[in-house]
Amino acid sequence: MTRTRRRKLLSSLFVAFCGSAVVVALTPLAFVLFFVVSQGARAVNLEFFTHMPTPVGEAGGGMANAIVGTLILTSLAAMIAVPIGVISGVYMSEYAGTRFAALVRFAADTLNGVPSIVIGLFAYAVVVVPFKQFSALAGGFALGTMMIPIIARTTEELLLLVPGSMREGALALGATRARAVFSVVLPAALPGIMTGIVLALARIAGETAPLLFTAFNNRFFNIRLTQPLSSLTVQVFTYATGPYEDWHRQAWAGALVLVTIVFACSLAARFATRRLERMHGRA
Repeated sequence: MTRTRRRKLLSSLFVAFCGSAVVVALTPLAFVLFFVVSQGARAVNLEFFTHMPTPVGEAGGGMANAIVGTLILTSLAAMIAVPIGVISGVYMSEYAGTRFAALVRFAADTLNGVPSIVIGLFAYAVVVVPFKQFSALAGGFALGTMMIPIIARTTEELLLLVPGSMREGALALGATRARAVFSVVLPAALPGIMTGIVLALARIAGETAPLLFTAFNNRFFNIRLTQPLSSLTVQVFTYATGPYEDWHRQAWAGALVLVTIVFACSLAARFATRRLERMHGRA
């Protein structure tokens, strides 16, 4: 066998190995999607989105309160985490060599690895216990705390990828450092930052443990932020561990809705990223 044929054979084997690794990596996702879609599609109907949960033991009903509650909690978390995370990322990228920036970076990495149930316990001690009440605000605080390190580190990495010539050009035209960052550097990295924010939202959308300590649950429709609030994850957990077959059916439907929300957010992020990239390309 010649050297050229040996190299081609080795290249083919490596490509086949990479393809097999991709298939193995996607197999669990395919099985999860198959089971969620096959089980949940049979349970999803209009009543599921428009009706409230029925009394315990009765069949029927829906999760309208949980769907609205999930949207409220994720919105509260984003309102808390996005400004803090983006500004923290800007600081870490602009003052990358300082000790405080290194400390913030280490804290973000550590917080990102903290189990969600610990975050929930922290929010319970900080927000729930002092006010002696579960609330949507406490749930938003817990989820927002989980989002901050993801957004901060994503913002930092993407800002560091922006060419230094853009910042230098803005400074040469007389812009202050802050104006150069927020009017030139940050918009250039905005598509990637938006993707990071959506990934953070996708992570918290499926969290249950922090909400058990904070927002708890509510079988009734409620939009008051100072009261316990229902969420899809907690409702799915409650129904999946319940003794009733109809609860199990609705738990699969809730799981399908959660997966659909995450999928829709990912598509929206990709669409927004492409639009922003086209806008910057034209500029």
